Amino acid sequence: MDDCRMLPSLPDIMLEPLVRAGLLEDLGRGGDLTTNAVIGPEDRLRVVMRSREDGVLAGLDLARLSFHLIDPSLNFQRLKKEGETLAAGDVVAVVEGSARAILTGERVGLNFLSHLSGIATATAAIVRSMAGTKARLCCTRKTMPGLRAIQKYAVRAGGGVSHRMGLDDAILIKDNHIALVGSVQEAVARARAAAGHMVKIEVEVDTPEQLRALLAGEKVDAVLLDNMSLADLRTCVDMIDGRLLVEASGGITPQTAPAIAQTGVDLLSVGWLTHSVKALDFGLDFEKIL
Repeated sequence: MDDCRMLPSLPDIMLEPLVRAGLLEDLGRGGDLTTNAVIGPEDRLRVVMRSREDGVLAGLDLARLSFHLIDPSLNFQRLKKEGETLAAGDVVAVVEGSARAILTGERVGLNFLSHLSGIATATAAIVRSMAGTKARLCCTRKTMPGLRAIQKYAVRAGGGVSHRMGLDDAILIKDNHIALVGSVQEAVARARAAAGHMVKIEVEVDTPEQLRALLAGEKVDAVLLDNMSLADLRTCVDMIDGRLLVEASGGITPQTAPAIAQTGVDLLSVGWLTHSVKALDFGLDFEKIL
């Protein structure tokens, strides 16, 4: 991505409980023993938060809160926007004030910032690889417990979109549901009878034959083509002929995404973006004593 995405930040009321929990975990029962022993209560300094790698920024508001929950008087100056492309060495924020507060809040803030920027960076790499196709990249429910809202936010910062936020967003009938019911037609019929008028229904299929059986029955809104070859994806896209939203999943990387996107699918869903992505390296660098 060359330009900053005008991505609205999540409100502090959603972020603060996560940051507070992280700080409480870090502070334990006795607070920051090292900083409180070594640094004087009146010492003040200025530090910069700097990216040590190329990437895409996400999560700076959590970093801000990690300092302000320790000391609301700290001056936190944001220099980059969410979704903005970073080069190694870029300064994303400047923090001034109590040395004790800055050093105590540092690690939690950097942890959130590094993790979410890693998600945004990986997302952006796949989005770039699909340029020129209609396909969009989406994340899944394979998120870390308690972090779903911010992990999916980071995907949006990287140019992706979200699948379901939770089990209550939409109906996704998968292979286990069909196996227990006995047929895809029966599963869809039950889902249609239970769904409200605003609830969409998607069905997962593994082969063109399963898709053919699905298309012969009651109408659904979307189909998930799971772990199919490129040839089978193209066959299924031709069979659907624009009647359903088409999602592909399985084995998607920046290297494989272009060919998958070129089959004509609408969405590529990727679980590893949120469950096992590499963090983007940031550091808190000393600038001067105030």
